Amino acid sequence: MAHYGVVGATSWGFGIAWLLRGNGHDVTVLTRTEGEAAALRGNPRLARLPEIALDGCGFAPAAAPPACDGYVVVVPSQSVAATLAGSGLDRRVPVLSAAKGIEHEGGRLMNAVVEGAGWPAELVSALSGPNLVHEIVRGMPAASVVASSSEREAERWQTALSGPRFRTYRSHDVVGVEVAGALKNPIAIAAGACVALGLGANAVAAVMTRGLAEITRFGVALGADPLTFQGLAGVGDLVATCYSPLSRNHRLGNLLASGKSPGDALAEIGEAVEGATTAPVALRVAAAHGVDLPITEQVAAVLAGEVGVQEAMLRLLSRRLTAESPPGAGC
Repeated sequence: MAHYGVVGATSWGFGIAWLLRGNGHDVTVLTRTEGEAAALRGNPRLARLPEIALDGCGFAPAAAPPACDGYVVVVPSQSVAATLAGSGLDRRVPVLSAAKGIEHEGGRLMNAVVEGAGWPAELVSALSGPNLVHEIVRGMPAASVVASSSEREAERWQTALSGPRFRTYRSHDVVGVEVAGALKNPIAIAAGACVALGLGANAVAAVMTRGLAEITRFGVALGADPLTFQGLAGVGDLVATCYSPLSRNHRLGNLLASGKSPGDALAEIGEAVEGATTAPVALRVAAAHGVDLPITEQVAAVLAGEVGVQEAMLRLLSRRLTAESPPGAGC
């Protein structure tokens, strides 16, 4: 079996480490500091993921990692560049990005951030799908997709992660998988707001469907395969994130609709909520490509304190009437 380094003592980082360890691999969780690593050696648990303990895993700072056969990067998207720049990770070792977002400063997808930190494109893969970590570590069935420009690397990670209750599929569409994982988060904030306002299943379904249309438009403009958005990384992840109260983005929408300010809502959640940082940068990138993201635009306006949730909903409902067209055709 192989030895994998999981970069990030996050909830999903622990979940992936648990999956890899359960498949017989050696795993070292790579932390921000030696102090964090030492604390986890004494108690290999996270308070926010009480279901599991990573007994049998190693813990070491990312600045001084052991030799590994592959790395999985599972830190918040806005921390990926700095984490990798300050690490001692071997740039000749394959990397799987499990972060879901768009870099705020440079507008890069996570695979591009990893490549910018020194890895060749053929060694960089991306993981995305409907993967609510609390369900996974309770042994509930789930599936995901690994995308890579290299079939060998996609197969590597597919084999490493797949087990009796976690099934992984391969894809060649790195951009599509990255876009799907990032853009579904602002849509889930809107869906969570709909649920909290009691607007009904029709409204949530409309937000999800039109959200999928704008995610697809955005992805196609960046060169993605439109079929990717009909799969696990696209509609699969969107459904789970929009409907489940386990989703931090869904919960943020709930709190905003209940009257909480964006700052107070984010503080109450206490963990990274990727949709909050993705929405404004997605609008910037979309504008550069001539792509309209109406739901994401209103989510960004609410998060910036420019409008309330009710006003944002009215803005969406009062938009100019259009045809329900194929992606990229003005829908």
